[in-house]
Amino acid sequence: MNNQAPNTARVILLRPAAEPLWRDLVGEVLRRERQAQGRTLKDVSDAARVSVPYLSEVERGRKEASSEVLAAAAHALGLGLGDLLARAQRELAPPAAAPVRLDSHRSRPARPAAAPSRRSAPSATSAAPYRGLALAA
Repeated sequence: MNNQAPNTARVILLRPAAEPLWRDLVGEVLRRERQAQGRTLKDVSDAARVSVPYLSEVERGRKEASSEVLAAAAHALGLGLGDLLARAQRELAPPAAAPVRLDSHRSRPARPAAAPSRRSAPSATSAAPYRGLALAA
């Protein structure tokens, strides 16, 4: 039988918040570039020959656009497909590592404080809020 209290939901974590989806990154780059140029969705969608609602969904990361659509949107903004993808890839690049401190009595790097393991999925009961994608069942 079901032992959950009524009116409560069980949360199933689908992906960690630390890893954004590619479509989110590409969409952010498209939107940022369009806004930097002071252009409207209509203007760019007309130039790319895609509908305004579809381009809006691509920018918001709601649609996984084909390479043809991404190339058309990039060209409408004066970018090549490679430029668009390179900008999205830079969003994934890890921040520069902090300088390594050496122990005064050793010539090897000091051990950093224990960091949480990346292999284990965050628990639904952890203290930090989960900002990733989740389903409630």
